[in-house]
Amino acid sequence: MGNRADEIRRQMAKKRKMKSYPVKKRDNSKNPIVTDWEDSDAYPIFEAEPPNKIHPLWNKELFLFKILASAVLVLIVAILFKTSTPKLDNARSFVKDTMETEFQFAAVSNWYEKQFGKPLALFPVKNGDKVDSSVAKEEYVMPASGKVLTNFAKDGRGVMIETKNNESVDAMDGGKVIFAGKKNDLGNTVIIQHSDKTESWYGNLETIDVHQYEYVDTGKKVGTVSNKDDGLSGEFYFAIKQGKKFIDPIQVIKFE
Repeated sequence: MGNRADEIRRQMAKKRKMKSYPVKKRDNSKNPIVTDWEDSDAYPIFEAEPPNKIHPLWNKELFLFKILASAVLVLIVAILFKTSTPKLDNARSFVKDTMETEFQFAAVSNWYEKQFGKPLALFPVKNGDKVDSSVAKEEYVMPASGKVLTNFAKDGRGVMIETKNNESVDAMDGGKVIFAGKKNDLGNTVIIQHSDKTESWYGNLETIDVHQYEYVDTGKKVGTVSNKDDGLSGEFYFAIKQGKKFIDPIQVIKFE
């Protein structure tokens, strides 16, 4: 009987001990940092987010699908060009033309300015550089005064122009410089892409005065002609490309 009473007392003491943990209570009448304590059976529980929670914008399945689709596309193109089946000639031609076609920087820039105006300048304009707000163009500018040495039919792309020695070569129209460097058959060459999707080529230059991806205005100097041995005359190569074909420059600009 005594053992039974002792067991009951021990259980009651254990319960009283478990209920004696204090809980913080904020007292707004005092310093908010100082807290009082009170006995309570309620214990606040805070559940933290799992550390490996995935961002809501992340989609693992979509990401893996894009990687797989890209790999399949590369594999298809590789098989396309490794296979010599005539039935795939049209597909190969389409892929090749797509990869070789230059992006129309000048056309997109011209469309943007018509729709939204000129974009904000990231860098201040120098005092000597004036920005012309009017972009109306009446006619092309002659790159350099001279006479035609070879006709278009002989070369199939452009013509060779004879000028005075040390003559400057100017851009016939404003646009984006998409190439400025050496070409195997033309030497120092500058290619400008215009807003009407045409390209003007200036080859056989002594010097190049513009940089690739630079925007040039109409009449901007792009380089100088190559001087001949006589010291009196020079020459440069000039061509106009429309789409995938070259056109006779004489039909666009009248030389002497």
